[in-house]
Amino acid sequence: MEKIRILLADDHAVLRAGLRMLLNSQSEMEVVGEAADGDSAVARSLELKPDVVLMDLSMPGIGGIEATRCIREALPGTKVLILTMYDDEGYLNQVLRAGASGYVLKKAADTELLSAIRAVQSGEVFLYPSMAKMLVKQVLHRDQASRSDKGNYDVLSNREKEVLRLVALGHTNQQIANTLVLSAKTVETHRSRIMDKLKLRSRSELVRYAIERGLVDIE
Repeated sequence: MEKIRILLADDHAVLRAGLRMLLNSQSEMEVVGEAADGDSAVARSLELKPDVVLMDLSMPGIGGIEATRCIREALPGTKVLILTMYDDEGYLNQVLRAGASGYVLKKAADTELLSAIRAVQSGEVFLYPSMAKMLVKQVLHRDQASRSDKGNYDVLSNREKEVLRLVALGHTNQQIANTLVLSAKTVETHRSRIMDKLKLRSRSELVRYAIERGLVDIE
């Protein structure tokens, strides 16, 4: 059976030594290299092409998030597993956007790390339980916000919806007036009511609102 080849990226030598002992004690795992900063993590990954990079967030140089992004872009087959002390949703969002496959807290390294490595190597995403709950809350919050926004849209009259779409497409008040057979003053009144109902402050916010809800085709 081929071993899971692992690169350790952390600026604390003592922690790396402990992790190396733990991982090498597993019959299916092997630490093939180490890095003490973000730049070295990228360079060593390119050199060794490990299966999994165990990445700390706070390291000298480019740091763990940017190093993760660079590794994932250069080596799509290499999984990056974040091992950090930060139990923070801001970091979680950043590392997931950077392409990381998992997030484990250092305080749980002895109980969760081995399972996390096996999971990401098999193509799964592994999140420490508290971080998984955090992610679920974010999704539920976005879903609730989306439903709320849809309700806001529904308070518009059919005419206001037409005006909203045309404004988002870049039409002037006079062009909208010509299209809908209205006066420019009436169009301006509709536009003001739309922004008031949707709690928007500028035309750019109105356009973004229309695009996010699929009312106009940005292509």
